[in-house]
Amino acid sequence: MQKAIEVRDLTVVYGGRPALEGAELELPRGAMLGVVGPNGGGKSTLLKAVLGIAPVARGEVRVLGRRLDRRSRRLVGYVPQREDVDWDFPVSAFDVVMMGRVPSMGLLRRPSARDRELVWGALEAVGMAPLAHKRIGEFSGGQQQRIFLARALAQEAEVLLLDEPVSGVDAPSQHEIFDLLHGLQGRGKTIVVTTHDLSCVAERFDLALLLNRRVVACGPPSEVFVPELLNETYQSHLMILRVGDRTVAVETERPGGGGG
Repeated sequence: MQKAIEVRDLTVVYGGRPALEGAELELPRGAMLGVVGPNGGGKSTLLKAVLGIAPVARGEVRVLGRRLDRRSRRLVGYVPQREDVDWDFPVSAFDVVMMGRVPSMGLLRRPSARDRELVWGALEAVGMAPLAHKRIGEFSGGQQQRIFLARALAQEAEVLLLDEPVSGVDAPSQHEIFDLLHGLQGRGKTIVVTTHDLSCVAERFDLALLLNRRVVACGPPSEVFVPELLNETYQSHLMILRVGDRTVAVETERPGGGGG
C-alpha cells in the first residue's frame, strides 16, 4: 500500500534547540492518525515539517511517495490552531475557502468557473454553503473550523493536517467535526490530527502517535495507550487514573509550554 506520509530521521531545530529529534513515521493512505504528547513535545512542529515550513536540520519527508516540492505540497491541506488566525480580518467564508485554490491558480489569476465550483462543493461538504458570504469573525468556533476544513478540500488535498481542531469548541461541534473527518476518510483522505484528548483518539482513530520530541510509539490506540508508553511520553506531566473499569489519562500543565 502506498504511504501517504513518510518521515525519516527527522530533526527540526528552533533557536538552536531541537523541537524534534530523529522522528520516524510511515502512514498508509486513508488512515486517521491522532498525534498526542505533552505541550512543547513537537506536535505542531511535526505538521509544519510535513507542510515544508519547519526548519529541518536533518532527515526527509515524503508525501504520497514524493519529496516535498510545489506539487506535493498542494496535496497537503492544513487547518491551523484557531489562535493562529486573525478572525477580525474582513473576509467571508467563501473568500477563505477560495484561498485554497491559490496554489493551483496563482495569486494574480481570477478564479475560473472550476475554481468556484470546487469552492462551493467544499462548502457544501462541510455544511457551510448557506453561510458562505458571512464574515469569518461572525461564526462559532466549530463553524470556523469547518470553513478551514473546506479550504483544504477546495485545494483538492489528499492529506489533511489539523492542529488542535476541537480546542475551545463545544462538545456538539466536536462530534460534528469528527463525523466530518470520518466521512472524508471514507472518501480516501488521509487525516492527521494533533490533540490533547486521548479518550477521543482511543475511540475514533485508527492509529495513535505518542510524541515527545521523538516518536515514542505509533500504532493502534489499544496497543500504544498503555501506562508504560504513556508515562514515557508524558513523564511527570501525566496522571494515570482508574475510574471504575476505565483507565483515564490526565495531562498536567507543563512549565513553559509552547512548541506544540
